[in-house]
Amino acid sequence: MQAYNNLIVERDGAVVVITINRPKELNALNRATVLELDSVFKALEADSAVGAVILTGSGEKAFVAGADIAEMANISAVAARDWARLGQQVFSRIENFPRVVIAAINGFALGGGCELSMACDIRVASEKARFGQPEVNLGITPGFAGTQRLARLAGKSQAKLLILTGDIIDAQEARAIGLVDKVVGHAELLTAAKDLAGRIITKAPIAVSQAKTAINRGVELDSEQAYAFEAELFGMCFTTDDQTEGMSAFLEKRKPVFKGQ
Repeated sequence: MQAYNNLIVERDGAVVVITINRPKELNALNRATVLELDSVFKALEADSAVGAVILTGSGEKAFVAGADIAEMANISAVAARDWARLGQQVFSRIENFPRVVIAAINGFALGGGCELSMACDIRVASEKARFGQPEVNLGITPGFAGTQRLARLAGKSQAKLLILTGDIIDAQEARAIGLVDKVVGHAELLTAAKDLAGRIITKAPIAVSQAKTAINRGVELDSEQAYAFEAELFGMCFTTDDQTEGMSAFLEKRKPVFKGQ
């Protein structure tokens, strides 16, 4: 894995931990960091030995405190649109990454940071984490698909409440509205995320990937199309060695040994 200026990438077996490392800027997302995220997820996508990715922030204060305002303050409308499209494309790459991506949210997840967490499959938050889409305080809207993902996760009314007020909420409230999946003690955060990743990577890799795809794409379809899509992916699983192994192991009362084939 190449070295990055704004990311720390560490590997523990099949689990990769990516730490956004701009602590002096509260890990704010500038263009260089977004492009590095794109690069690292491209590289990991091609590595079949990767079973799960954990995304977190460096320091004690922030996961990602937002996009880099100093870099955005004086750009044109066209440049702002292109910046939003870049962020959306990179976050979509994360959302559609073929293995599970877990956000370990250690502090502020505001603006682009909240949007980044929502692009991940599962969000585990420290009790100290704080969430918000405060862009209206800056005279702008969310631009990295925050209006869309928040409405899908928390519902339209909660998305409007959070985005239109610019309010910042704590981890427990974020959990209550469906923005966060699990809240843990601050010192336990990375361990909890790694434990969760460890449980998931013991499952059949192709089945995990197909289930993720079924969920991500299915919510965009009407019910009948979604059911048909699920059935197609279900059927495809029966072409894999993992399905044979999983069902044989069940019948033989032993643990399966999946190979992702």
